[in-house]
Amino acid sequence: MARVSNGSPSPARPDRLITLTDGIFAIAMTLLALEVRVAPDLDSGQFHAALRETVPQLAAYALSFLILYIFWRDQRQILLMSAKTGGLPQHLALAVLGVIALVPFPTSLLAEYGDREPLAVAMYAATICLIDLLAARHVRDAEREAKEHGVGEWRDTAADLGATIVVFGASVPIAFFAPQAAMWWWLALFPAKAVLGRRERLRGARRDG
Repeated sequence: MARVSNGSPSPARPDRLITLTDGIFAIAMTLLALEVRVAPDLDSGQFHAALRETVPQLAAYALSFLILYIFWRDQRQILLMSAKTGGLPQHLALAVLGVIALVPFPTSLLAEYGDREPLAVAMYAATICLIDLLAARHVRDAEREAKEHGVGEWRDTAADLGATIVVFGASVPIAFFAPQAAMWWWLALFPAKAVLGRRERLRGARRDG
């Protein structure tokens, strides 16, 4: 490990951590698409039946791709606003990336078993919630460090993460009793994000004005 002149470990460079973040998100998003497939050598009837069976896979792919995009946007914003990326903030960022890399697994479970196995729905929701809980802790620690250096405004990022935690966290117990209702409940995330994004834009316009 590289060291500074006083012998203490040098903090990680933000650009390197951002590059790693971009790479892991790109791989996770690509793996989602690989789960959507139709078996070879089917006759016409089997082909059309198999094509219909890809609908849940495509829906799970679209949902996870959009969620990963939101996570990618938020994670880059956190790293760009952080005063430093060494120590605990770096470990939290890596923990987030570790769970992000796992997202294709619960996505495949959701696509294959979401209509009949409540645990598959609960596992997917719990994975998304865990990512946001780790990111929220990253925000809290990075914000404390940033205040000492006079860096950035964190309220909008925290609210954005909190919306996902509430939506997916609440759906975990719901999934065990009504898995379909839990999945419909996830759609509440998108109008919530839209409202928060509009508030952020208005607040930014007032600051600029």
